[in-house]
Amino acid sequence: MNLQHPAARWAEQHLADPVHIDCTTTVMLKILDGKCKMNTPDKDVITILYDAVKDRPGRLFGEEYHTLISQARQAMDEAMVMFIYEKRLLAETMLSRPVMKAYKAWLRGAGILQPPGSGSEE
Repeated sequence: MNLQHPAARWAEQHLADPVHIDCTTTVMLKILDGKCKMNTPDKDVITILYDAVKDRPGRLFGEEYHTLISQARQAMDEAMVMFIYEKRLLAETMLSRPVMKAYKAWLRGAGILQPPGSGSEE
């Protein structure tokens, strides 16, 4: 983890709400299963945010998800991609769409993610 990156320092100070941890975890799953439409710089930032807060408890997602993400980052094969995909779909059903949109808008408003229209996911 790059703790010197501004996004990591920002996460340490601002990503404390368990719902935000869940949102970060969900986007990380989407990045891993290859379905994330964010541009590469924003995906990199989400990865940095995730690494900064992966030890913090979410409201819905805990150690099981973090262990899975760690395993996927070490060895991704087709079976793992499908398992991540299934877990991501489950996560997205547990978190409402408005919650995820508000989370991403919050990150953009804070200057952590690029503004809409610059290739970021909507």
